[in-house]
Amino acid sequence: MAVRDKIQGSEPDEEKWIVWPVNWSAVWVGALASLAAVAVFGLIGTALGMHLVGPEHRVVDLWKVSMLTFVFSVFSSFLAFVIGGWVTGKIAGILRSDTAMLHGAISWLVCVPMLVIVCALGAGSYLGGWYSGLGGHPSWAAPATTPFEKPEALMSTATDSERSQYTAAMADYQAKMKQWKEETPRATRNAAIGALSALLMGLIGGTIGGWWASGEPMTFTHYRTRMKRAHMKPAAV
Repeated sequence: MAVRDKIQGSEPDEEKWIVWPVNWSAVWVGALASLAAVAVFGLIGTALGMHLVGPEHRVVDLWKVSMLTFVFSVFSSFLAFVIGGWVTGKIAGILRSDTAMLHGAISWLVCVPMLVIVCALGAGSYLGGWYSGLGGHPSWAAPATTPFEKPEALMSTATDSERSQYTAAMADYQAKMKQWKEETPRATRNAAIGALSALLMGLIGGTIGGWWASGEPMTFTHYRTRMKRAHMKPAAV
């Protein structure tokens, strides 16, 4: 009995929970800041010719994407969420790097559904080339448009010259549509790769932004030195 009482008495001491409160006001503001930054950088990239939007500019071969476009896409996606993570950490007033990094990651979590909704509503082109892969194609919507126009049907009074032109135009249209259908799986895969890369860069950026906002040294060894300093701090008299 004594042993059981001793074990039972020690159980509450072993199960101690440390709760990290979440400042949701700061998280929402940080998520909105990230969304605004993504839109601003996307419009800048489109204006400078870094991003080409529209079905005719879909990425079929990743190796044909210019290095300048790739660098701008990576930098803009990363920096947009650094801004959001920094805003979250500053508004929350967090002074510990680990808690601030967690809040930066939570702001990223809140921003991702916003990006999906914006892209689903058809505004993904304003966010740049990478985030367009989040839009998808809903089953209830009309079929995806192609950059090719089908030749108009001829009238019964068409001449032989018009019929030959129509036959040539129709053959060219069918060849382009066949190539379009063959390239669609690769374009869909590349769009998914781009969207995934943008989201992962955003997660890294949001975490680093929150870390930066905490004001603590951005080194991986500071956590251990911080704990040592706390133990070495002299007690108040």
